[in-house]
Amino acid sequence: MKWKASKISTMRTWALLLVMIGMGIMVFGTSGILMFGEVGKIIAAVFMVFGIISCFISMGMYFYIGMLSTSAPVLECPECGKNTKVLGTTDRCMYCHTILTWDPKQATEKPADSGSEVPLQSQS
Repeated sequence: MKWKASKISTMRTWALLLVMIGMGIMVFGTSGILMFGEVGKIIAAVFMVFGIISCFISMGMYFYIGMLSTSAPVLECPECGKNTKVLGTTDRCMYCHTILTWDPKQATEKPADSGSEVPLQSQS
């Protein structure tokens, strides 16, 4: 399924969404000044605090994801040949979304090549 992504990419997407929501909350709160005048300043301050909290949570998520990313083992994807980081026993390739695993019980055999394709050779 093309819509699934790797665990690291999914967590980064949620952190980015949290930043956007936080900024949106702050902008929405600022409109309280325009709509309610002096009372709107209190509304803007409350929404500003909620927006900043959302951005701080996102910053914490990015920090946590960075720490996970530094300790994640790198595996070469058998489909696309690019290096990707794997979290847990199963994960998806960051580029082609192929399911990868470290567990031999869950692994499947790749079907044999029909031989119709000629492999690329380097020119040295």
